[in-house]
Amino acid sequence: MSLRVRRVYDPPAADDGCRVLVDRLWPRGLAREAAGIDHWLRELAPSNELRQWFAHDPERWDGFRQRYADELQSPAAAAALAELRGLIAAHAVVTLLYGARDTAHNNAEALRILLAAQDEEG
Repeated sequence: MSLRVRRVYDPPAADDGCRVLVDRLWPRGLAREAAGIDHWLRELAPSNELRQWFAHDPERWDGFRQRYADELQSPAAAAALAELRGLIAAHAVVTLLYGARDTAHNNAEALRILLAAQDEEG
């Protein structure tokens, strides 16, 4: 599995593989044609309440990741997670896209870490 994370505002790259947006809202000011998005899995985005609590504060990163993992247990998120796992199985490369400015502390990176940990557990 090759799972990557990129900011949706960066131009699509030839090696991105299947591009999956994991934000609840469409990125502001970005035309759909320019985004090069193959799938939009809104249900994988953190809730507005969690996103606002986190506010991309690095000191809240660990708490955000735990709360986000808890939110991904909801039926809608679990179904979207299953869809994402299907995409990962079907493509050599999947790139998770996010709109936040913080490239180290965002929901796509938290999701990548969670999926990697689950794969390690078997």
